[in-house]
Amino acid sequence: MEFRQLRTFQAIAETRSFTKAAQRVHLTQAAVSAQIKALEGETGTPLFARVNKKVFLTEAGEVLLRRAQRLLREHDEALFALTELSQAERGRLRIGTASTMASTHPLPAILAELKREHPRAQLTVYRGTSAEIVAKILKSDLDLGLVSLPVEASDIRAEVLRRDMLIAIVPPGHRLARQRIITAQQLAAEPLILGEEGGNTRRLINLFFEKASLRPQVAMELGSMTAIKRMVEHDLGVSIVPRSSARDEITAGKLCALTVRNLKVYWELGLVSLKSDQAPPVHRTFRRLCKKYFE
Repeated sequence: MEFRQLRTFQAIAETRSFTKAAQRVHLTQAAVSAQIKALEGETGTPLFARVNKKVFLTEAGEVLLRRAQRLLREHDEALFALTELSQAERGRLRIGTASTMASTHPLPAILAELKREHPRAQLTVYRGTSAEIVAKILKSDLDLGLVSLPVEASDIRAEVLRRDMLIAIVPPGHRLARQRIITAQQLAAEPLILGEEGGNTRRLINLFFEKASLRPQVAMELGSMTAIKRMVEHDLGVSIVPRSSARDEITAGKLCALTVRNLKVYWELGLVSLKSDQAPPVHRTFRRLCKKYFE
């Protein structure tokens, strides 16, 4: 069983296509088929089933995929760590961010300083939900992520970078703007503008209303914090957001902040990565700069 065979096998399992897998691993389709035939010959069992030109994993294929992913990840980490020992100014850093706020500040400053320390590093930034970023880290498609906590994955290491109170925001002219405290019942009666399902902040808000036995009216679901704030500014609804994400608008008088009674949970931004003992220099630098800038 060779690593190149396992990598080809993994590509087919993830793309569900021999053709797409061949493109990913830069081989001909015939070479891909030959590798899988050899792998199935060695394991003594079919790894894929074809139904109406579609490719599905067999039970044996599912078992092998779990182990192949771990082996390939460890193989890549070993090679990468050895390369980094002799080329500390180089490195590859693939970052995922689920926070619009962090993407605006301080991530650009962090990456600028990192490039000064590792001028030949290859940087990639991916924008997605917390769940998507964690999934990509587990598949080794990303190295580190800035996500909302908690993360419930045993192979993931999480460090808290920022902890913030959740507040309600309304435009200055709103009938509730003069209140200092707002109840769950009052919020549920308003059209809510919230982040998309799948994010941890949205999950915390959903749990808050569930515990209050309320079904709020969600008027909009948006993937951008900036978009949410602009919609609220234009009196199209109210929202619940981390206080720091609306600090500038609150200071400028564009939005009013209201404490939500019994909303005792906090939003936490964390730095996540695989639980690995092998951390290349560029990864360690990014972690150190995150702690510096977020503090």
